[in-house]
Amino acid sequence: MTRFTRAITATPDDIDELGHVNNAVWVRWIQDIAVAHWQTVAPVEHVAAYIWVVTRHEIDYRGNVGPGESVTGETWVPGKPYGARFDRHVRFTGSDGKVKVEAVSTWALLDRATGRLLRVREEIAAPFLDSPS
Repeated sequence: MTRFTRAITATPDDIDELGHVNNAVWVRWIQDIAVAHWQTVAPVEHVAAYIWVVTRHEIDYRGNVGPGESVTGETWVPGKPYGARFDRHVRFTGSDGKVKVEAVSTWALLDRATGRLLRVREEIAAPFLDSPS
C-alpha cells in the first residue's frame, strides 16, 4: 500500500472568524492523516519502536471549506528517505472535486525509547513508498 485516504468533515470548532476551516486545523489534519497512515501500514513492531516528528510543512491553500463540508485527504511518500527524513505529500479534495489544500511535510524518524534521530532503513520506508507510474 502506498497511498492512504481518509474522509474528514469540518466541525464548528474547526471554523475561524472568516467562516471556513482555520489554517491551524489544516496542519492538524495533515499530521493526523500522516500518523493514521503510519499506524495502519507499518508493522506493529515499528510503531512500538519508532515515532515520527515534523521538521517542516509547506502548505498551499487553494480553496475554503465551511462547517459541515467534507474533504477527502490523501497522503503518500513519493521518494526514498534521505538519512533520518523523508517527504510526505498530502492533498485534500472537496466534494466538488477541487483541491482545497496541498502540502509537503518533512518528517524525521526517532527512536521512541531514546528520542534519538535514526536513519530511515529500507524496511521501514518500503511500505510507504509510492510506486513508479
